[in-house]
Amino acid sequence: MAVAFSSDGAAALRRELRPAAVPAPRGDLDGFYEMGRATTFVRDGGFRKVALQFPDELLADAAAVAARMEAATGAEMFVLGDTTYGSCCVDEVAAEHAGAEAVLHYGPACLSPCRKLPVLHIFGQQPLDVGCCAEAFRELYPERQSRVVVLSDVVYAYAMGELEQQLCPEYPNIIFSRLVCGDSPGPALPGEEQKFGRQFLVEAPGGLQDYAMFYVGTEGLALTSFMLTWNCCPFSSFNPTTSCGRRETLNVNRALMRRLYLVERARDAHVVGILVGTLGVAGYLTLLQHLRELLCRAGKRSYTLAVGKPNPAKLANFLEVDIFVLVACAQNSLLDSSDFYRPVVTPYELELACNPAREWTGNYLTDFRDLLPGACAHIGLPPAVPAAEAIPDISLITGEMRATHLCDPLTSQLPCSTTLACRDQTRALAEISPAASFLKSRSWRGLEQQLGQTPVSKAVQGRRGIAIAYEDEGCEQP
Repeated sequence: MAVAFSSDGAAALRRELRPAAVPAPRGDLDGFYEMGRATTFVRDGGFRKVALQFPDELLADAAAVAARMEAATGAEMFVLGDTTYGSCCVDEVAAEHAGAEAVLHYGPACLSPCRKLPVLHIFGQQPLDVGCCAEAFRELYPERQSRVVVLSDVVYAYAMGELEQQLCPEYPNIIFSRLVCGDSPGPALPGEEQKFGRQFLVEAPGGLQDYAMFYVGTEGLALTSFMLTWNCCPFSSFNPTTSCGRRETLNVNRALMRRLYLVERARDAHVVGILVGTLGVAGYLTLLQHLRELLCRAGKRSYTLAVGKPNPAKLANFLEVDIFVLVACAQNSLLDSSDFYRPVVTPYELELACNPAREWTGNYLTDFRDLLPGACAHIGLPPAVPAAEAIPDISLITGEMRATHLCDPLTSQLPCSTTLACRDQTRALAEISPAASFLKSRSWRGLEQQLGQTPVSKAVQGRRGIAIAYEDEGCEQP
């Protein structure tokens, strides 16, 4: 494993703090943080307490921005500390703790709709050479009739209008996406795509598969999500940091094979841990209930875990869990779990494993809101099938036979035939959970009481101080 499950903390003590790779332009705070637009938002809303959320790389400017905003609006500003989950999501929970009436979210954002508080996204205008970007586009697409959809990272969205003015006269079939913060204002039109906070209208008869994608931004989770979701489209990109354009060579098929392998692991799992990776994205509570029902109908035990930002050390504490499913925004749901003790899947992958009505069609979904009732990709659970009539299935990983049918919702509240066990002392029936069974099979299960076997002794003075340096250390003679 590349990451240790536990450590003595020495690495954290020796870690050097380095400045951000792309620091904000300190001399132009008003322009970079769009003070005028933020001031208008606070004044028009009549907000008296506003929370300011910054990513780690912009926290150095937080105090100066808060002071200027208080002077311009007269409202009280709170700078949120470390976010509970990803910094791309709006941390409504921390804002509500401060009694804030609205949130100003700075930096890159996943544009997931929030549930309660009004939010204004200020992405920060990172520098972009529009002329160099247009020239890279012409080299990648020399055919002027090419059908191309232009996507961009949110920090470069301000420059897309200028890029459109340069390219549209030369490329009549080019389409520029526009950002949509929050829910869409209305129902989608025929041929209209609305995903990841982007919206664009496809006019080709063959639909989106007749288009190529051109992404303006650096390589990261956003680009990976785009390529997996629109895997029928060839991708190219322009990196504003290096001013280089290229055709993306990420092997999408290989990435999909890895994800489909995780679907097989989810089919084999008996105990599933549901990781809560967001508390602000609208619909996450509905999805949690949907996943619990799905796992219960599939005959699997589930445990809901709120561990903040998941890492190998945290999840290694739950050895009885066979696989985890992460409920997070579209950008953070594709977690690379190669260093984890147990794999982590997305809600869509768990549905592929447990819902017999959902089949693999080649399309990949990273936004869990597409799976909810009423959404475009929702598929209801089929009726229960008696175990005697179920078609057997063989695991592609272990070679063992497994059940893929759904249980009756009235009888699936209890586990299988090993649910009840008889206690030796009282002859009482007790329920055995998979976690308890796993704990019983371990060679070490914690301290044992051994009542009546250990002699009684008086309490004695213990060691004093802290664990790193007790007071009596160094005094004992060898």
